[in-house]
Amino acid sequence: MRGRPRSSVHCLFVGAGSIAAEYAAELADSPLSLAGVCDLEEDRATALAAAHDCPAFTDLDTALSAVDAPLVVNLTNHAAHAPVTRTALEAGRHVYSQKPLALDEAAAAELLALAQDRNLALGCAPGTPDAPSQRRAGQMLADGRMGPVQLGYAHAHVGRVTDWHDRPGSFLAIGPLYDGGVYPLALLVSWFGPVKSVQTATTLDSWPEREPDRPSAPSHVEAMLSFDGGLTVRLTASFYAPHRSREFYGLELHGDDGSLYLRGTGAMADSTTAVQYGRVGREYIDAPAQHPTQPYRYLDPVESLAASVTRGTPSRMTGRRGAHIVAVCNAIETAAEMGESETVSDYGTAADPTPPPTVTPDKDWDGSREQAIRLPAIGFGCSRYRDGTYIDRADSIAAALDAGYRLLDSAELYGNEHRIGRILAAPGAPDRRRVFILGKVWRTNHRREHMLTACRSSLDELGIDAFDCYALHWPEALAHRESLTRLAEKSVARQEALTFPEDDSGDIETDSVSLQRAWENLEALHERGWTRTLGLCNVSQTQLETVIETGTVRPALVQVERHPYQPQTDLIEYCHERGIRVVAHSPLSAPGLLDEPVLAAIAEEYGLSPAGVVLAWNVTQGVVPIPSSTTPSHIVENLAAAGQRLDAEACARIEALRQPDFER
Repeated sequence: MRGRPRSSVHCLFVGAGSIAAEYAAELADSPLSLAGVCDLEEDRATALAAAHDCPAFTDLDTALSAVDAPLVVNLTNHAAHAPVTRTALEAGRHVYSQKPLALDEAAAAELLALAQDRNLALGCAPGTPDAPSQRRAGQMLADGRMGPVQLGYAHAHVGRVTDWHDRPGSFLAIGPLYDGGVYPLALLVSWFGPVKSVQTATTLDSWPEREPDRPSAPSHVEAMLSFDGGLTVRLTASFYAPHRSREFYGLELHGDDGSLYLRGTGAMADSTTAVQYGRVGREYIDAPAQHPTQPYRYLDPVESLAASVTRGTPSRMTGRRGAHIVAVCNAIETAAEMGESETVSDYGTAADPTPPPTVTPDKDWDGSREQAIRLPAIGFGCSRYRDGTYIDRADSIAAALDAGYRLLDSAELYGNEHRIGRILAAPGAPDRRRVFILGKVWRTNHRREHMLTACRSSLDELGIDAFDCYALHWPEALAHRESLTRLAEKSVARQEALTFPEDDSGDIETDSVSLQRAWENLEALHERGWTRTLGLCNVSQTQLETVIETGTVRPALVQVERHPYQPQTDLIEYCHERGIRVVAHSPLSAPGLLDEPVLAAIAEEYGLSPAGVVLAWNVTQGVVPIPSSTTPSHIVENLAAAGQRLDAEACARIEALRQPDFER
């Protein structure tokens, strides 16, 4: 829940219709306060003003003179946007306008020039490029996984406005392009920069004969748009195609290496299925969020504009984008009428800054809580051992990356680092900088010479320069036999002989390398730059304390088995107090765990599966679970569960399942 800031920016609402009610409903939890309402219809203005204890007006000049509000929020009908914004700017007020900024390019250019000349902020809807699903799609584009994006299909099927709006007149007057087409246009411009030209365009006047109210502008528009960088998009905006059609505000982008589908360019709320990704030759897979998301609010871009004013740097970024979009819409109409291509002025708009890469730990991390390494909420386990046998994980690892997992739990023991490397290097894989790779050295390689060879081999197999974290798989050392490179390609008997070496009596043969010495050897890898941080797996608190007390490099990460039967509460608290991140392996595999009635009950309350409850419980408590699944639907469900947070009561019920004597 957003907390209301103490300070408030006064604003004047111009227009008191249905959209104004949506904006006003969010004022209670906003730094904005309503200082006045103006509408040509006195009853509407009075009703909205009374609800917010402010004066009502029917004349804009009078309202501007009477109300001390630096920001005007223009919520009038489409045709009134430009003249109302002009009047407000001329009165020295900052303006945020509903879309479109204007209906003709000349008027939009005039507004932008006026705002620039007087150093006033000018913003324009839609702000949905900042909505949760759209931001996630933008992040996936920034990952570089699609390669050069060359083709797109955008839809804005507004539907029969006479069916869903009580005052359809303003919509019918302007057509679907200016009301609906602006949503995919705003998103595409924010990602790819301005439209260079309209290559072709066509319009239709399709409309049911039975309808007494008919659009005065074309009811259906299609255009081919050329963007900088080589992207071509076919845009369809329609009043005739029902808004319940298969494509409502869908956007599909195709690149050399993969495709992205966004279910709603104008959607304000997020959903598990809103964003999908597919590498070339692979089916689309849902890409849910890993963190809780808040629905986009009507006031979000208004608050952002107000903040720019407060900082003394009045923003015109979305105003420039709004002017450019008006120019695009005008060019589409001209191209349809003249049958020729049309160039489009950019008005100084540009693509939004690329989201920064996933933060990877710095080599000089000092172990403080404040500098604890940032990890994705959930990771993906790459172990080949499942249900008593070894399996090929290539497809499931690729599916996990496509779904949006950005932490891979790899290990020398798993024997598939070379396969992971091929996946990471393949077209459509995310940028290396955006994937956190955890590696682990096996117990037979704790001696320095063996650890150096093992780490170097793992890096080469994965095709990376350095691990984000490299850890001891187990603290106790076993006898070395030979290299474990490409272990998966050896026979099962040979794998087991190398990883669990036996002496002549058939007992597991250990090695005399102490935990302290093994950690010193890890530190040598860190000094060489082969790993950014170091970690420990399957350790007790006592063992961890020994490393902290004797080592030179602080552990950044601890990985232990963790689930409701074995919550590891004391160890986790110890780690979190010292800025050490905890990763939970085997979070779902404890026998009988997922059949627990307590988990089933909580699952029903939160709309999760029992497995999802366990994962959300870990994430809620700051622990990163690394489930392992071979089923695409489970891979997606597990990732989506990481976007949930449980309340304290649910967490307490889960921890009551603790079994002090739990053993596998």
